Amino acid sequence: MSLRIAIQMDPLEAVDINADTTFALAECAQARGHQLFVYQPEHLSFDTGKLLARARPAKVQRVEDQPGILGDEQMLDLADDVDVVLMRQDPPFDMAYITACHLLEMLKGRTLVLNDPEFVRSGPEKLFPLLFPEVIPDTLISRDIKAILAFRARHKDIIIKPLYGNGGAGVFRMKEGDSNFSSLMEMFLERTREPLIAQAFLKAVSNGDKRIILIDGEAVGAINRRPKEGETRSNLHVGGTAEPVDLTETDRKICDAIGPELKRRGQVFVGIDVIGDKLTEVNVTSPTGIQELKRFTGIDAAAIFFDKVQQMVAKS
Repeated sequence: MSLRIAIQMDPLEAVDINADTTFALAECAQARGHQLFVYQPEHLSFDTGKLLARARPAKVQRVEDQPGILGDEQMLDLADDVDVVLMRQDPPFDMAYITACHLLEMLKGRTLVLNDPEFVRSGPEKLFPLLFPEVIPDTLISRDIKAILAFRARHKDIIIKPLYGNGGAGVFRMKEGDSNFSSLMEMFLERTREPLIAQAFLKAVSNGDKRIILIDGEAVGAINRRPKEGETRSNLHVGGTAEPVDLTETDRKICDAIGPELKRRGQVFVGIDVIGDKLTEVNVTSPTGIQELKRFTGIDAAAIFFDKVQQMVAKS
């Protein structure tokens, strides 16, 4: 089966060929003989009943300064000209992101879009875990300063971060009595009308933040991301170090708890974050980690993903 696949992503020319998950997915698709097109979200248009993308045919290669070879631009009708759209641009999860989800949702029943944009839109990464209170740390979603103060007073040591951020940006650890608390709250609350998310600090983060990859609701493997010295964030974007790790019984119970709902929502490629025995995020927008997973364990999550994609297209 040869598929025509359009990837809505950040610029291909700027990817890290040794770490980027979208690059690895494209590489796997290309090896299977699928035809690739790439475009950026700003090149998506709705025009009188048609959903169009100003895209370029692409070939990927493991060359540091030229990860992609791009052909001439062409206008694709995403309902007729391609079989699959992969929505893989990075957050922030802002109104531009939500609008792209609304537009891609119009393809339902005609072109397979992964992850299903309806549920990407309605299940942001820090809100989806709230459906499973038994496996998450104590969590507050609020912009009420009194509620945030009470939460910090109760837990003494908390993490505060933007509700729709990504990559570890804007994440702060605030202990009881921290003199920066008021200034930090002013900065957050003046910059946005959105609530913040606060969570009880998990001491287990010193041992790392586990990224578990799930394909169609089933766990396929994990890596550990250990924070650098003096840092509470373990994201690879901010200096965290990837290392091999096994799935524990607790990890599997968390995956068993959330897997059926992910599958029901059409969230086929997902990366969840687990610290100690607690689920902290469910990443459905552009999950990362599959190159490190393959490097450490030999598990090829991209191949597992495209096995599932091909099955889904064959059934449609």
